[in-house]
Amino acid sequence: MKITTIANPTPPARDASAGLSAPSAESRRISDDVAQARHTAMSALTNDRFRAMLEQISDPIASGALATMRGDNVVDFQSAQSSYADNSE
Repeated sequence: MKITTIANPTPPARDASAGLSAPSAESRRISDDVAQARHTAMSALTNDRFRAMLEQISDPIASGALATMRGDNVVDFQSAQSSYADNSE
């Protein structure tokens, strides 16, 4: 699987004649949210671990195994939290 970036990293210039007033707080917030989402998406696309995970789950054999997983090995919250803590050290 190959991920190709086709997004424009900079937003297009706005037409000055379209609006002469300063942008509202809501407009700035939305613009900031869009910029943050774009940054997050670009970061995910260039992250090798994320790319490797996408390749693994897009494999038909792996996706079939994921689809048929059962909850036979149920783990309680405390055990899972402990395992994550051990692995993050």
